Amino acid sequence: MPPDLHIEVLHKEITVTMPGTSYTVTYYKPKDSRLLLAKHQSSKDDQRAKVTLSEFLGSAWWAASERARELGWIV
Repeated sequence: MPPDLHIEVLHKEITVTMPGTSYTVTYYKPKDSRLLLAKHQSSKDDQRAKVTLSEFLGSAWWAASERARELGWIV
């Protein structure tokens, strides 16, 4: 996980952002699912970022999944 990702857990959602950019994605775990799904996410590359939106989303998914495991949401 890149050190510049910020993870916030609020209610039953995990939001991952990259400070200084417009990159954000919110994940939730549907009932009876073993995976996280994206709910809201940025839709275009941010020229201020050192990574593309696709790279951010890949890193964000891993970071959110790791946090969800820590919280016992997924195995």
